[in-house]
Amino acid sequence: MNPRVRIAPSILSCDFARLGEEVRAIEAAGADWVHFDVMDNHYAPNLTIGPLVCEAIRPHVQIPIDVHLMAEPVDALIPMFARAGANVITFHPEASRHVDRSLQLIRDQGCQAGLALNPATPLDWIDHLMDKLDLLLLMSVNPGFGGQKFIPSTLAKLRLARARIDEHVAAGGQRIALEVDGGVKTDNIAQIMVAGADICVAGSAVFSAPDPDGGYSGVMQALKRAAC
Repeated sequence: MNPRVRIAPSILSCDFARLGEEVRAIEAAGADWVHFDVMDNHYAPNLTIGPLVCEAIRPHVQIPIDVHLMAEPVDALIPMFARAGANVITFHPEASRHVDRSLQLIRDQGCQAGLALNPATPLDWIDHLMDKLDLLLLMSVNPGFGGQKFIPSTLAKLRLARARIDEHVAAGGQRIALEVDGGVKTDNIAQIMVAGADICVAGSAVFSAPDPDGGYSGVMQALKRAAC
């Protein structure tokens, strides 16, 4: 198995009637993060979950909660999710009037700060923000719904992002994790890792394939083996 890969199951695809049980199960199965998709039916064409749900699952897991805000405006939401137990908060640059300020706000709340780029959003957004980033999230589907197919052009974008991050680190900058979200499966995770990803978000790939005993260790281990 690839020791570098981290898997962050997206609870967007879980059974919400058993939410506490589901997040405990993915942690027991080897999940590294819990990915928490927030959509507002405005920035993204879906309406999902808010800080109260984040607060509800926080006592059930020890692993980091990775909050992905697909909502605007973001600044009012950031303190709410920080108080609710988020460890990482990521937002889209189009959803903030002042991206640098929003990133600093996340850090001021004691969380790691991330920027999320949609498939058609250029990498140029990060040029003057590298010193404020702990995470760069590349969307490999258009935001809104789980179960979409991976957009192949994301691989070239990933390689470019990896090169920029490595150059930044070589120049003395802090490490920036590179996360990919959308359509990650056992048949493409190896390509995604080779292109430079550190963290892979997997929703339906995990929650649609539970083990016969009701757990998720089989699919989690299959993803990590396939990432080699």
